[in-house]
Amino acid sequence: MILSSVLQAIGLFIATNIDDIIVLSLFFARGAGRRGTTARIAAGQYLGFAGILGAAVLVSLGAGAFLPQEAIPYFGLIPLALGLWAAWGAWRGDDDDDDDDDAKVTGKNVTVLTVAGVTFANGGDNIGVYVPVFLSVGPAAVVAYCVVFLLLVAVLVMLAKFVATRRPIAEVLERWEHALFPVVLIGLGVVILVSGGAFGL
Repeated sequence: MILSSVLQAIGLFIATNIDDIIVLSLFFARGAGRRGTTARIAAGQYLGFAGILGAAVLVSLGAGAFLPQEAIPYFGLIPLALGLWAAWGAWRGDDDDDDDDDAKVTGKNVTVLTVAGVTFANGGDNIGVYVPVFLSVGPAAVVAYCVVFLLLVAVLVMLAKFVATRRPIAEVLERWEHALFPVVLIGLGVVILVSGGAFGL
């Protein structure tokens, strides 16, 4: 029974979090060379994913009044706002490192809260998937799911770092990160808003 729950949890995690590899890879590219980047990204991913799990468990326990299903699409405003802010910085030249050799070495600051916010916002669909699964299994299986999910978060972060540090990919990310980062976040925010029907979209 537990083994079955573990295998199902692995499949569910892969299906609902594979897209995070792209976003996390961009975070790694953004903070390339800066000390503590991996730790901050991992902490942010864990914080954001813990929020997703917490929300899913609360809703499945009947606390849906605190997080109505209709509110989930509006999480898209978080990556949208962060993407617009990053685009504004790039347009102003804040991300232009051509004349700053130190910036090329140290990368840009990636904060725990930024990663956590994007992770949580991108997890709105995860909550929608996890709730019915949690409702259909017993408490022991829910615990097994949560433990497996949290273990796999570390694997996801390491996989994203591996992808971001492969030479051909790293060169592309280094060259285009200043444009890709805001575009991906803005696109992610719009997709979350539109697919969830926020603002009647």
